[in-house]
Amino acid sequence: MAEAQDWSGQVTLYGWGAGVTGDFTPFPGAPTLSFDKSLSEVLEDLDGAFFATGLLRRGDLVLFGDFTYTSSSRSGLVPPGVPASGEVTIRSLTLAAGRRFDTGGGSHVDVLGGFRAWSLDGRASALGMTAAPESKFADPIIALRGAAPLSDRWSLLGYIDIGGFGVGSDMTWQAAVTANYQATDNLYLSVGWRHLFLDYSDGRRQFEGAMTGPVIGATWRF
Repeated sequence: MAEAQDWSGQVTLYGWGAGVTGDFTPFPGAPTLSFDKSLSEVLEDLDGAFFATGLLRRGDLVLFGDFTYTSSSRSGLVPPGVPASGEVTIRSLTLAAGRRFDTGGGSHVDVLGGFRAWSLDGRASALGMTAAPESKFADPIIALRGAAPLSDRWSLLGYIDIGGFGVGSDMTWQAAVTANYQATDNLYLSVGWRHLFLDYSDGRRQFEGAMTGPVIGATWRF
């Protein structure tokens, strides 16, 4: 009889210095708000942010999760020079499961399938009127996640997924790559880059944009 394999896992908390580009139409008839903001500009408008990922593995079975939260606000002028202010809160939860394939030399690739749930909350005020649109939807995704050792303590991790396909959004995809340093038996420190794109329209509001920038994280393995 084969011996039962134990579960192993890891949890990562990280900061993401994401610049924002894109267009947002909060409700029918509203002006389209265009964003093209550097990291320093994002930090000026950022009200809060939280990012976390987790992974569980038993043998070849892999369970993966990622949660992202950002909240930002800004004020200014929209055409034709009307004072306006707005707040946007974006939450996403990615859950996926799949199989790990060893590729030799300590490297591996995880093939995953799952979904990404979104919550887009906004509030826009202009000319004494306020609207607070909210959208919640979920996208199917397929993903690849791979890791390879660079030395005894350094490794490289990459992740890419794509989804939407008109089910929730028209398209969503993200890609990330990090270099990871093993500080202790259980603690790993990471630095890298992440890009997340969303193209969504429900007939009332539209959002097409991306968040991209450096990531810094700490991982605890157990």
